[in-house]
Amino acid sequence: MTTTPTTTKTHTIDATGKRLGILATEAAKVLLGKVSADYARHIMADVTVEITHASKLDMSEKKKAELYQTFSGYPGGRKTETFAHLSTRRGYGEALRRTIAGMLPNNKHKKQLLKQLVISE
Repeated sequence: MTTTPTTTKTHTIDATGKRLGILATEAAKVLLGKVSADYARHIMADVTVEITHASKLDMSEKKKAELYQTFSGYPGGRKTETFAHLSTRRGYGEALRRTIAGMLPNNKHKKQLLKQLVISE
């Protein structure tokens, strides 16, 4: 049995001056493999996405007031916080990661795709 070595492609995106949604859409597209010629929905793309300068995103005041929610599963377990509070508490990378996660399909590949996402402030 012969095995072929896998080559992971690295795609770097600079976040300086970009809007959150446009940046997240671009990163989700690359993670899913839709920018490569050999795209197949059921096969994970062998690509790593690196986002640099996440703290230099172009954010409007309306977007900073947007709510991010988590739910523990218990009654009364819903917690909400604004984007501005989340970014000061966990950094812009976490808010960007949650936005990109919302654009990925909810299947068995989602956790692995998010591991292939590297965000640097």
